[in-house]
Amino acid sequence: MFYHVKELQFDARVSKPDPAFATLLLEQFGGANGELAAALRYFGQAFAARKPFPDKYDLLMDIATEEFSHLEIVGATIQMLLQGINGDLKRAADESEIMALLDGKKAKEEFIHQALVAPQTLVSSGGGPAYTNSQGVPWSAAYINGDCNGDLTVDLRSDIAAESRAKITYEYLLQFTDDPYVKQTLNFLMTREVAHFQMFEAALESIQPNFPPGVRQSDPRYSNLYFNMSSGADIRGPWNEGESSQLGETWQFIDDPVRYVMETNGLTNLEPNGTPRTVKGVDKLDKEMSETRSEEVNMAVPIGEQAWSQHSIDQMESPAKGTKKRNSRSNE
Repeated sequence: MFYHVKELQFDARVSKPDPAFATLLLEQFGGANGELAAALRYFGQAFAARKPFPDKYDLLMDIATEEFSHLEIVGATIQMLLQGINGDLKRAADESEIMALLDGKKAKEEFIHQALVAPQTLVSSGGGPAYTNSQGVPWSAAYINGDCNGDLTVDLRSDIAAESRAKITYEYLLQFTDDPYVKQTLNFLMTREVAHFQMFEAALESIQPNFPPGVRQSDPRYSNLYFNMSSGADIRGPWNEGESSQLGETWQFIDDPVRYVMETNGLTNLEPNGTPRTVKGVDKLDKEMSETRSEEVNMAVPIGEQAWSQHSIDQMESPAKGTKKRNSRSNE
């Protein structure tokens, strides 16, 4: 159940119309990394998490709902930045309030030119924000369908990346406005992306084991190989020497990949090296993780009579008094 409060989460304001920046801000209204995409991404992910991870269901629904609040903030800011475009400006009335803010014919023409950067604001949306990105491309569920995988460790990693992309988009947007009020709003929205990043990171860490994502473990024969696939100066770093970050295996630097592949018969004659893991041990973990994840899925979608609300579940588990008696009478 959603309940709308007629106040914004953050007191968004603008100091003057700016149709050009309103066009750019559409990126966070109907763009791939915008607030609508975030809200629906987390909203969709929450359903599969409700039974196996009720705490994560609560987290995802809370953040999804906050993202809808952010969508409202972005939409309100765009609306304020477009003030006058579909009203006074369309009438081309020199005495109108919007024209009073502009000094001379050149300023008026420039204002109209800026508005036409996003023509849909003039002909389709009534001067309000449209569900498009800054180029006028309509919002698409294709932006988020790949983020609802049904495995929460995978979904949360997508969420961490999504918050990173949204944060950097706001950072870029801040460079294109001089309005101090708009800057305050964007700074708030950018900061909330940082907060959500940490929330998702903490939620992922609370699920153990969470690496590798999914069920199947990685094959220890290939999991720590680094192939030097380019000629020239070789660069070494923690990505190809020392221990790997998650599995703690020693990186094997393959200096001559072609020769290595030939000598190992296309990598089929390898034995695990630089790792305590074995193929047999991985097979055992695969079976254990399969049972664990299968149980999670079955909890999310149990077979038989179901109810979503706890009130209905309680009624199903504790039938009303007299039911048994009425059933016995019907059998007489």
